[in-house]
Amino acid sequence: MRVLFIGDIVGSPGRKAVRQYISELRGKYRFDYCVANAENAAGGSGITYVIAQELYNYGIHAITMGNHTWSRKEINSFIEGDARIARPANYPPELPGNGSVIVDGRLGVINLLGRVYLDPADCPFRTLDRELEMIRKKVRAVIVDIHAEATSEKCALAWYADGRVSAVIGTHTHVQTADERILPCGTAFISDAGMTGPYEGIIGVKRELVIEKFCTSIPVRFEVARGPVQFNGVIIDIDENTGRSTGIQRISSVFCI
Repeated sequence: MRVLFIGDIVGSPGRKAVRQYISELRGKYRFDYCVANAENAAGGSGITYVIAQELYNYGIHAITMGNHTWSRKEINSFIEGDARIARPANYPPELPGNGSVIVDGRLGVINLLGRVYLDPADCPFRTLDRELEMIRKKVRAVIVDIHAEATSEKCALAWYADGRVSAVIGTHTHVQTADERILPCGTAFISDAGMTGPYEGIIGVKRELVIEKFCTSIPVRFEVARGPVQFNGVIIDIDENTGRSTGIQRISSVFCI
């Protein structure tokens, strides 16, 4: 099984990049499934029903979220009934939505939120144990999106999960790392898959706004940047019989749309 994981999709530029580039990637890599982090897909923060459907129409099979899951109140009206969106499993259990989803009866996807430098959440390590106990009864191939700030936390989770999941993919920082590898027991890992969105902004935001905030310490309303876009992600090869990964490859392209 081959899976394309797309790094954080940011705003309209990120969605356009997916629309333009995903067919080319499908022809080149012949992946079976596509998973994307889309917690910034709606104007740089959150997701809407219409945008979720747009991404599905482009060929994305499952969406993961993060700390901006609830930024758009609209999500409360559809997330419970959408079997293709995984929001952080370590949010309180009474919140709507699911922390894991299964695609086509073959691929499990778990979403977790880190706790270092982010708002409080339950332990992602213990939550992973709980989600795996349920999901491994149905599938062997399992991808975990750990949406977190700290590289150490993401790396620790990958080693904790080594041999029990197919891949641990870091998201959230919007900067692709160069540490992709297969851990000893067969779990693919990268600290951050990167960002799919504006290339000349600062993590997808108009750079002058970010600079203003750093220089003045006064809160600034962020806006998605314009101009060239980047497409970041990884291709993961998984042995469906064992659930172990046999390869992970970074994808990083910049182009105008």
